[in-house]
Amino acid sequence: MSLADRRLPFVLLAVLAACQLPSRPDSHATIAQVRVAPDSVVLDPAQTQPFFASGRTLAGDSVAIDVTWAASAGTITPAGIYTADSSAADAVVTATLVGSPMSGTSQVHKRHVAQIVLVPAAVTLPAGGTQQFAAWGVRNTGDSVAVAVTYSATGGTITSAGLYTAGQTAGSFRVIARQTNGSLADTSAVTVTPIRVASVTVAPSSAGIHVGDTVRLTATPWDSAGNPLSGRTITWSSDSGAVATVNSNGVVTGVAAGSATIRATSEGKSGTAAITVTPVTPPPPVPVASVTVSPSSAGIHVGDTLHLAASTRDSAGNVLTGRTIAWSSDSASVATVSANGLVTAVKAGTATIRATSEGKTGTAVVTVTNPGTGGVPQAGHVFIVTEENTDYASVIGSASMPYLNSLAQQYGLATQYYANTHPSIGNYFMLGTGQIITNNDSYSTIVTVDNVVRRLLAAGKTWKSYAEDLPSVGYTGADVGGYARKHNTFALLSDVANDSIQRRNLVPFTQFATDLANGTLPQFSNIVPNLCNDAHDCSLATADAWLQTHIAPLLSSATFQQDGLLIITFDESGSDNTNGGGRVAWLVVSPKAKRGYQSTTLYQHQSTLRLTLEALGISVFPGAAAAAPAMSEFFTP
Repeated sequence: MSLADRRLPFVLLAVLAACQLPSRPDSHATIAQVRVAPDSVVLDPAQTQPFFASGRTLAGDSVAIDVTWAASAGTITPAGIYTADSSAADAVVTATLVGSPMSGTSQVHKRHVAQIVLVPAAVTLPAGGTQQFAAWGVRNTGDSVAVAVTYSATGGTITSAGLYTAGQTAGSFRVIARQTNGSLADTSAVTVTPIRVASVTVAPSSAGIHVGDTVRLTATPWDSAGNPLSGRTITWSSDSGAVATVNSNGVVTGVAAGSATIRATSEGKSGTAAITVTPVTPPPPVPVASVTVSPSSAGIHVGDTLHLAASTRDSAGNVLTGRTIAWSSDSASVATVSANGLVTAVKAGTATIRATSEGKTGTAVVTVTNPGTGGVPQAGHVFIVTEENTDYASVIGSASMPYLNSLAQQYGLATQYYANTHPSIGNYFMLGTGQIITNNDSYSTIVTVDNVVRRLLAAGKTWKSYAEDLPSVGYTGADVGGYARKHNTFALLSDVANDSIQRRNLVPFTQFATDLANGTLPQFSNIVPNLCNDAHDCSLATADAWLQTHIAPLLSSATFQQDGLLIITFDESGSDNTNGGGRVAWLVVSPKAKRGYQSTTLYQHQSTLRLTLEALGISVFPGAAAAAPAMSEFFTP
């Protein structure tokens, strides 16, 4: 080929290029159209594409023009370099002729995933079978592309890699592949067919039980490959119901001595267990580990009787019944005891009563006294409950306190009983020391004057103060929650606060029911309801309900019926200053109290202190109690 022949194609290409390229801007040319090239393009998100703009004149010539570029989505440089955004939405690139509203556009079409494809589209598996699923995306341009998907299944399980495992339940299920962070999804149908039971085993395969005992058997169905099957129905049966029965849960009960075969059947396949039933050999009796006597201490008059009860227990503290009890007294000249635990007081003094069973012994200390001075009978257990801030007239005859009024009608009522002062604390000190001490309810100084605890300890008597809401045993601190120390002045007595042993007699009221049930009540019990249940913060009806709940069981107990004495009073009136603290309700309950008796004698709290000690055989009284009127009129001579 000649040189001229080789040059001809390049000449033709240059001519064609010259036809496509616009001529230099001509300020005298009239632009009729702005053209953008390419006029349409397909891009991936974030892909770049250069765009060019030219003008066409009315004569049809292409000329170079100056334009500004804009894009409806993505970005474009002043030089026309476009970068697609990451969305799937299409965009429009616009070139606007500088100094003119005339413009031209190009369409940018985005490639995006339009469909998720999951294969296989349908599969049938046996229970427990597996299948690998795969998923990909199909873009709007028709090409396939890898996509991230999240797998799930309506039955069985599937891993994040698409490995599906059928469950044990037969049926139709779906596997779903959902585009991660997208809304596209596809599903495949999964049909699970049941695996038949090939064999059944029973565990244990043999067992021995006593008549009346039970053993639970477990049946496991298996497929032909030796895999355990769940969710299958098991039917249980016994070939000898007279020896052993079995219920629908595989629990076998021994009926009579012998052998029985227990069968578990599922889908026609059975497994068995051999059961041997033996007679019950009575165990040797549990030995007595301890004996307790209730009450553990008591006081009675010469000529009176007291019935003691002995309880035998094993080493775990369980009560033992049917054991032989031998009773004895270490001082028959003071008190004798019968074979049934009935103590008879012979003369003044102290005797220890012993109850012995299988070499173990429990004791009760019985104090025998001559009849009390002034006609006050001796009591083995004295209780005092103090309520709060209510006038006599608001309590006696009130429909709000039916239980307390029923006691007042049955036993002794002081109709002219007056508190000593206002506010509360001075009255509580009077009940415990025979002195007002202070009228400051926040008083916290330890009191060293003669007091009820000192007199009780000197006479060898036991005591406790049961305070509701007391935070802990031995607590002597300030008010906590519903507990008010001003209502429990025992915590301010030096004989208590300064003695670690006596402090442990300050106990929460919850201990009262336990001591009552165990027959371990002390000889003197101070009972302190909380600020609601003593009518300080709540209604009389609330206080009355509390009394019925907690005091009624005491009154019906054998301990109280034998030698109990209960006093219920109010610390001060609500609106009366007569005799210092106003007229309040006061009543006494005791098997030795006159029934339906009403007194018109003027009494105050120092007489109550005297009575509580006098009833326990104590003749030395603290403070004003020494000269206070005795309350013997409430008792039968």
